[in-house]
Amino acid sequence: MNETFPPPGFIKTESAVSGIVVYKPKPEEEAHQDVVDFRCPNCDGVTAYSTDNGGLTCTYCGYHEAPQNEIVGRQAAEFEFTVETMQRAVHGWGEERKELVCQSCAAHTTLPVSLLTHTCPFCGSNKVVQAKAPQDVLRPRFLVPFVVTTETCRSVMTEWLGSSWMLPKELNRLGRGTEFTPIYIPFWTFDSRARAGWRAEVAKKVQRGGKTKTVWRWESGSVSRLFDDLLVSGTTKLSRLLLQQVRQYDLGNLVPYEPSYLAGIQAQAYDVTLDDAWTQARARMREQTRKACRDKASSQRMRNFSMNLDFSDESWRYILLPLYLATFRYGEESYQVLINGQTGKIAGQRPVDWRKVGWAIMGMLTPALLLGLAALIMLALGTAVPEGVTIFAIVFFVFGAVFGLLTFQRAQQMDDI
Repeated sequence: MNETFPPPGFIKTESAVSGIVVYKPKPEEEAHQDVVDFRCPNCDGVTAYSTDNGGLTCTYCGYHEAPQNEIVGRQAAEFEFTVETMQRAVHGWGEERKELVCQSCAAHTTLPVSLLTHTCPFCGSNKVVQAKAPQDVLRPRFLVPFVVTTETCRSVMTEWLGSSWMLPKELNRLGRGTEFTPIYIPFWTFDSRARAGWRAEVAKKVQRGGKTKTVWRWESGSVSRLFDDLLVSGTTKLSRLLLQQVRQYDLGNLVPYEPSYLAGIQAQAYDVTLDDAWTQARARMREQTRKACRDKASSQRMRNFSMNLDFSDESWRYILLPLYLATFRYGEESYQVLINGQTGKIAGQRPVDWRKVGWAIMGMLTPALLLGLAALIMLALGTAVPEGVTIFAIVFFVFGAVFGLLTFQRAQQMDDI
């Protein structure tokens, strides 16, 4: 009796043995999810996600709809690195959105079709082109909702701009009038277990014949580390240094992705692929494991260090994290500010008033210069210079030079971010 082969529901797959044909069950197809239009049930106005009350709110009649999702936190599902996982992944945003392409910094940002903006949130340029958002990108599975409001952002920024005497006074006014753009930033999270064996020659100090000598002895050991929710940014459009300062998110507040969280809010699709992000994550895991191995040695003075490293139980998530972006101009320069949309942590670029810094350093060196000038006048008049004047001049000069150098370095760090 002849039967149909392959059976219904099976498809051909790759075979590890030449000449052998292998079939596997056909992956279940995800049901197509229609795009969502967020309209107020009372007045048919456009609703948007509100950071004030954490839900959809109508700006016309005040209607509010609380989010239905429960917090899943770090228990949020993770995915293996398999072809089947990628094939079954959901794509698109789940709502109709348009894409903003900046002609200055090349950033791609998606926003609701009802949101009228012609400014890039990353660089502040108005040289943008609008197009329909592509639906072939992976859909995020989880996100952390916005908690911090724009009013809180202005307060945080005003305080931050007034936190150092090195900054121009006019910055306080700029802080109060700065517009903040809420935007969801793409991130990848990775889990893995790293097992490493290490071997190295370690320096030992021994006493021989009444003398201390250094001998080298081989040591070895093993390390096992579990990495949980290692964050890797999915965007290249933000300063890595600034993002590092504000990305302390509490992933215990992750919720399943719903298009309603993006209603009225911009979002960026990832431009760092899963493969590239995993390469970055492994490099960080390798470096941290290497440090853990070296810490196991009896001394940090070693040579011929080697390490064998294996990764297992790898998994990943694609998530969105809340961030406020602001760009302000001072003089001829533009400065970028980032605020964590969950914690309110701020980082950014600030202009330095180098005249203030110069006068401050001059003030630190003035006592030594005055004492030195007094000593020169005494010598010119044929008067012996008291020993105390010389000592004080040297002490004041050393202290002035040290604090002046520290002040200059601090100002330079602030200016170079």
